[in-house]
Amino acid sequence: QLQLVESGGGLVQPGGSLRLSCAASGFTLNAHTIGWFRQAPGKEREGVSCIRPTGSTTTTINSVSRFTISRDNAKNTVYLQMNNLEPEDTGVYYCAARPPLYACTWSARDYITWGQGTQVTVSS
Repeated sequence: QLQLVESGGGLVQPGGSLRLSCAASGFTLNAHTIGWFRQAPGKEREGVSCIRPTGSTTTTINSVSRFTISRDNAKNTVYLQMNNLEPEDTGVYYCAARPPLYACTWSARDYITWGQGTQVTVSS
């Protein structure tokens, strides 16, 4: 069974940092395109960052200077390092997988396997 499990969310003050983890079971992460998405209350799910099997990464323009996606093949885990967090970053963060050989996209419907999400709250 293909499964993704996110962790690492929590409450952080503005300007703080968090590192989210996305652990996979049932398949090998580095053979898939993996995206991070987030959903704020009352808003649509939006793409944040993405990593392809080659290791190439893409991050949305609003997050490119603060968020970094990476992958540890030995741990079968993808990470999202988030620095200088802002209240607008609050939401549930999800990781998701596309079938092998597919490119990064910011359309949630293109991803076939999703984790349950981890809550990130940025507040003083």
